[in-house]
Amino acid sequence: MGPSREDRHECYVAKARAELASLAERGVLMAGNAFSSILLVKGEPTAEERDGGAPFAGEDGTALRAALQALGYAPEDWSGLATWDEGGVALDAPLLREAICALDPATCVVCDGAAADLVREAFAEDLATLESFDEAMLVDGVLAQVAGMRMLSLGGFAASLSDKRKKQLMWHRLKQLPPLGEPY
Repeated sequence: MGPSREDRHECYVAKARAELASLAERGVLMAGNAFSSILLVKGEPTAEERDGGAPFAGEDGTALRAALQALGYAPEDWSGLATWDEGGVALDAPLLREAICALDPATCVVCDGAAADLVREAFAEDLATLESFDEAMLVDGVLAQVAGMRMLSLGGFAASLSDKRKKQLMWHRLKQLPPLGEPY
C-alpha cells in the first residue's frame, strides 16, 4: 500500500516550502497565498515597494484584489511576485520562470510593461510555439495559454488607477479571467 493521503499532502507542502524558501534566499519578493490559483506579476515598483514594502501592498494591490473578488475569486486567492529582488535589481529570466513555476498558478496576470518584457524572455520558447502572433508577444489584453496556464498582460495597471477610462479598460481585460472552479 502506498502513502496515505495525509502523507502525500505533507510531501507537497514540504516541497513547496523548500522551493519558496530557496527563492526567498535568492532575494525573490513574493506576497499573498503561495497556493492560490492566480498570480500577479509586476515589474514597476511603487515608492513603498522601492523602500522595502511587500509587492502589491499598495493601491494597485488593493484594486487588483477587489477586481478579483468581483470576478468570483476568494479574498485570499491571489499571490504576487515582483520582477526585482530585495536589492531592487531585476530578476534574471530563468529565476523569474523558476518562481512562476514554483507558485504554479492556473492564471498569471502580468501587470505592466516591465514585467511583460521579462515574462516574454522567461517563457520565450513556450511563446514561440503559439500560432497567434498577439498571444506569442503577450500583447496587452490578449489572453494566451502558456506553459499550462492562462496568461494575460494588462499593460500598466498601476498607472491606470488615476484615469477612469484606463481603469475601465483594465476591468474589461480582467473580465477574461473568471475563476476556473466554482466561485467561493
